[in-house]
Amino acid sequence: MSQQVVLIATLNSGKLLELRELLRDLPFTLRDLNSFPLIEPVEETGATFVENASLKARSYAQQTRLITLADDSGLEVSCLDGAPGVRSARYACEGASDEKRTNKLLAELSKRSSTDRTARFVSAVAIANTAGLILNISRGVCEGRIATVPRGPNGFGYDPIFIPNGYDQTFGELSAEVKSQISHRARALKDTTDFLRSLTMRSGDG
Repeated sequence: MSQQVVLIATLNSGKLLELRELLRDLPFTLRDLNSFPLIEPVEETGATFVENASLKARSYAQQTRLITLADDSGLEVSCLDGAPGVRSARYACEGASDEKRTNKLLAELSKRSSTDRTARFVSAVAIANTAGLILNISRGVCEGRIATVPRGPNGFGYDPIFIPNGYDQTFGELSAEVKSQISHRARALKDTTDFLRSLTMRSGDG
């Protein structure tokens, strides 16, 4: 019997690599948006990570008729009043590189008189069924602080300037193995994978 297909609703190569690694033990065939070049992109118009993840999961599931997993995540910096938040990917401008977004954030911090560099990564993961009904939402948070300069070649996005609590290295310096245990996305996906496993158990009961 062929495995059920789950769509990972992203084109972000770094995020895709991370999600595939975190989901590798699930009994599903994983596909991503690169398999659907004519798909209609979904605008992230939500005010929260949960709203954006749900928007993407619902729309891409309806378009592909596949169970769809969508993640929305970002960085919240305390002294920037939670910015860049849901605009993390568009913080510098639409289509800006990771380096440009990171440099803008460091420049904004340098303008502040506050020495508070506490921050957190937040991830929301939504699962929609083939009709676009949201079945499950999971959320994960990783607390930390912002480094003064980018460090490390690993990861993507703001990883080179984020130091998780309990560590002296940035996500850009830590190994993928460590990040996969403590990251916001890993924490959100723990509940997600439990839910997806329950789906296979229920379908097997009948």
